[in-house]
Amino acid sequence: MTTRVWDYLPEYAEEKDDILDAVQKVFGSGQLVLGESVRGFESEFAAYHGLPYATGVDNGTNALKLALEALGVGAGDEVVTVSNTAAPTVVAIAGTGATPVFVDVREDDFLMDVDQVEAAVTPRTKVLLPVHLYGQSVDMAPLRRIAERHGLKILEDCAQSHGARHHGELTGTLGDAAAFSFYPTKVLGAYGDGGAVVTADEETDRAMKQLRYYGMDKTYYVVRSPGHNSRLDEVQAEILRRKLTRLDAYVAGRNAVARRYEERLGDLVGEGGLLLPRTNPGNTHVYYVYVVRHPRRDAVIEALKAYDIHLNISYPWPVHTMSGFAHLGYAEGSLPVTERLSGEIFSLPMYPSLDEGVQDKVVDALREVLARV
Repeated sequence: MTTRVWDYLPEYAEEKDDILDAVQKVFGSGQLVLGESVRGFESEFAAYHGLPYATGVDNGTNALKLALEALGVGAGDEVVTVSNTAAPTVVAIAGTGATPVFVDVREDDFLMDVDQVEAAVTPRTKVLLPVHLYGQSVDMAPLRRIAERHGLKILEDCAQSHGARHHGELTGTLGDAAAFSFYPTKVLGAYGDGGAVVTADEETDRAMKQLRYYGMDKTYYVVRSPGHNSRLDEVQAEILRRKLTRLDAYVAGRNAVARRYEERLGDLVGEGGLLLPRTNPGNTHVYYVYVVRHPRRDAVIEALKAYDIHLNISYPWPVHTMSGFAHLGYAEGSLPVTERLSGEIFSLPMYPSLDEGVQDKVVDALREVLARV
């Protein structure tokens, strides 16, 4: 049996009746766009975060893009972020006409090195965009102090951190606004695309709801341009409403999988170069992906294919090295930690319904491979 890093079918088998009931509810409702299910999910997702506002959109990339626009970002502005992220983070910035400015990440947790942020701030900087990568929070207190000193907004990229906490506070509540993705692989995943932006600011929320609907304040009347057609689908919203009630259970399941990896692989750390994920003090990790590190990563991944185990790399190409962003002018070696990590990191299977027998197969094969690479 082929083993991959993610599989939704075991979870679907457990939740099938509820998922299909959600679909039937929408199809029988008489309203297929921006109806009760979207409104209900927005209210419940905001309440989960202890915030007054949420806006559902069509995907996580547009959640970021529209949130940036709602915060006033446009052509000529700069947004400080990281290159060790999924490309959509940077695609969203570029989509507003703004320029992404990169800082490096930390060696031990692969997250934004906040100590480098202030030096990257210029008079054109409008927003700081931390990415809570792999399932745990960036160090937010010093980032907020930088934002306050320079009059900047903070937009959290929470695509990978649903349910994660930082000193007891949920990610998504630590800045001026936060963007989420509900792509199926996510901790809270839909059965297709989806996204949302949460905020405590009424004006930001008003702008979001206009931007996602052609820039209209009411039907057929545009008050903001350019607007977008970026509405969260009713079916996905209703599915997400059901799954939101199980989000904490999903997080617990992922942590259980992570503990099993630590128990079975912990003795290899420091021998042969294997490094397991680190959870920073004050953080609760949700393990969107379980990213490990090895200096001979490519050889390890290739050897595991003989066991019918196929793993992913998140991410093999730092964004600043991609040809589509060559115009930004980042030379090789400009972000040394990010570049070094891209050749060593890889992801082990991680999802809450991962069968222990399948996980044991992965661990046993990995141990055999590491003994000879």
